[in-house]
Parts: sequence; C-alpha cells; structure tokens
Amino acid sequence: MTQTATSRLSQPDRGFRGLLTRWGLPAPLFLGYVGLLLFMVGDGVESGFIAPFMADHGAGTEIHASYVITAYGVAVMLASWLSGALSELWGPRRVMWIGLAIWLVFDVLFLAVAVPSENYPLMLITYGIRGFGYPMFAFGFLVWITAVAPVARLGAAVGWFYFAFTGGLPTLGSLVASFTNPVLGHYGTLWLSVGILAAGGLLCVLGVRERTGFTRLAPEGVKPVQSLVSSVSIAWKNPRVGVGMIVRIINTAPEFGMLVFFPTIFADQIGFGEGRWLLLVSVIYGTNIFFNLIFGVASDKIGWQRTIFWFGAIGCAISILLLYFVPTALGADYYWVALLVGALYGATLAGFVPISALLPSLAPENKGGAMALLNLGAGAAAFVGPAIVSLFLGPAGAAGVVIIFAALYIVAAVLTRFLKLPETTRKAIDEDVSLQDVTVARP
Repeated sequence: MTQTATSRLSQPDRGFRGLLTRWGLPAPLFLGYVGLLLFMVGDGVESGFIAPFMADHGAGTEIHASYVITAYGVAVMLASWLSGALSELWGPRRVMWIGLAIWLVFDVLFLAVAVPSENYPLMLITYGIRGFGYPMFAFGFLVWITAVAPVARLGAAVGWFYFAFTGGLPTLGSLVASFTNPVLGHYGTLWLSVGILAAGGLLCVLGVRERTGFTRLAPEGVKPVQSLVSSVSIAWKNPRVGVGMIVRIINTAPEFGMLVFFPTIFADQIGFGEGRWLLLVSVIYGTNIFFNLIFGVASDKIGWQRTIFWFGAIGCAISILLLYFVPTALGADYYWVALLVGALYGATLAGFVPISALLPSLAPENKGGAMALLNLGAGAAAFVGPAIVSLFLGPAGAAGVVIIFAALYIVAAVLTRFLKLPETTRKAIDEDVSLQDVTVARP
C-alpha cells in the first residue's frame, strides 16, 4: 500500500498531536478547524435577524426578503456542488481562497452600496452572489478532511467539522449578535462580521500546511468537463449516492427555512423579544455543536446508517414539531420550556452528521463525485428550506410549514434504509486507512 499523508494520520503520535488523533481530529488540519469556526461565526452573525433587517432596508416585507434569501440559497446550492468538483481539479485550498474572496467582495458591496441606498434589485444581486462564498470555503475544507482522515475515524473527523461549522453558523454568530446589536445596531454588527470572517478565513488557508489540499485530487487524465459531468452522473450510476444527497437536503432544509419566519413568530407573536430569540438560537445550536461530536464519535461505533435513521431523521421529525407547537401553546411565560425543546432539536439535528462520512464511502472509486453531490445537497438545503417557506407560509401558515418539515424528516428516515456500505469501504475501516489509500492502492 502507498504510504501517504492520509495513512500517516492513523499512526500513533505523542503530545498534543496524539491527543487530537485520539479524539478523531486530524492533527495537521487543526488550525483549519479553528479558522473555519471563526469564518462561520462571521457568516452566522446575521442569521437571527437578516430577514427582518432586509425588510426594513429596501425589501419592504419579509416575503420579499425571503426572495433575496432564496436567491442566496440558489447560489449556495450551485457553489456547494462546485466546491466538491473543483476541489478534485484544483485542490481544496485554492477553492477555499476563491470562496473567501467572493464572500468578502460581495458582502462589502451589499453593506456599503445596496443597504444604504435601499436598492432591492442590488440586494438581490450582491447578497445572492455572496452565496457562492461560504460553501466553496467550508465544503472545500470538508473535501480536504475526507481526503486525509482514516475511514474508521471519519465520522469523528466530520463531527469536528460540523462542531466548527455550526459552532459559528448560527450558534456563536447569534450569540455575538445578541451582545453587539444593542451597542452597534444591526448595521454595525454586520460590518463587524466581515472582520471576524476575514480573520478566520486567513487563519485557515494560511495556517494549514498539510500538502494533500494544495494539489488536485483527481487523476491527471481527468478534464474539467469530465469531472463536472462525473459529479452529476454518479447520482444515477450509483443510486445510493443520489438517495444520500436527498437525505442531506432534508437534513438542514428546515433549519434554513425556520430562520426565515421563526424570528418574527418567536420574538413578536409569542413575545420573547429579539434578545431571548437570539439566545434560543444559541441554545439550539450550542447543543448541536456538542452533539455533532458525540454522534460523530458514536457513529463510528454503532454505525453511520443507524445513527442517521434513529437520532437524525426520526429524532428531528419529533423535535421540530415540539420546537414550534410547545412554545406557541405555552406562551412567553414558559421561556425555559422553549429552551428545552430547542436544545432537543439541536441535539437530534446532529444525528445527521455521519452522512458526510457515509456518502463518499458509498462510492470509494469516485469519492470526489460523491462529495460534490453531498455538498450539492448541503447547498440545496439553503434553497429548499426558504423556498418551502415562500411557497407555503401564505396558504398553510406557520404551523403548516412546520408540519411539512416534519414530514420531510420521515421521508429521510425511509430513504436512509437504502444507504448500505460497499465492501471496499468495509475493507478501509478494517485496515484503519483513508479511502484515498484504498483507491490509490487498487490495481
């Protein structure tokens, strides 16, 4: 078997690096995880108030604001797919640089030009194009992780990724906003987020020296068009990967959708106010980041598929109903109950973490294509969730939208039963190496 950076990660080490390895975090990527956390804090600062903010600064209504967020979601979806395919061709690090540059340029244009002029079409354009930024950065790094982490600890490695990802978006991001909004206002807080994100992005791309992410991952003979086509065609050549992509969409579509209309319901209609709503968001995703680690590590032992089915899909179907109907029934005097059901939703949402280990493992011979579809599913969720709200909030009301979200989680549970690992992946798990090692070593 070829000795690579990936196989070396599975060897014993001492000191701090050894501790990280035992925790399932690839030690050479440690600064990348820290930088990703800061990047996503900057991206997540706005998550608890951006829809009403845009409604007050040019969009006019929250429905019109949801159109801007939906356009953003389309860009996120496309960029998420491209992040996997382009990482195969250019290397994850280069894709991350591009994502960082896009986010910074178009967010500055959004804040400096579109918002002060209250120009709705310009909001659509600048905020929409900004949507290409964070998926290319974050999911480019996820490709890097799956390329170097041993398969037997891949669940833990992606658990750490989502610990950093959701630790920033929206957990710590919303917490930062809860402190800075009263001091700086919404507009000042949005400018602060630019600085936080830039610091995290630079730490990640400049601080990680592990060489796998510096070069293309695809074989030399693979051309750009061929790689892009392969990243789509795998959905019908290997139907389990296509099914897994749908599960990944359902995973976070309700999360993105509820952030469109929950701020108004919880802050105004129930009467929690903006401060306690933002604290609730922080509790939901604060719980989520720790359960990302718990389920990431546990799934390597009890099975990725089983974890997704019971703790992810079935758990979320129950908890999202409780998250909406319990607080609306009890009212503002029972805020502590809202915190409890919010924490439950955050915990069950983490049950989907192993999908990022499972999907590329379903196609070890074309893991780049599988990662592209995985990222497409993650990005599509940012479009599908707000789109469902845009389509059904008027005719079905908030309760109807939440019931639709719960039904989607039941669909995800059914689909998860079809996601079974191939023999090649089982071999990689038994030998405690990465999929990269197994596929490189194949004749």
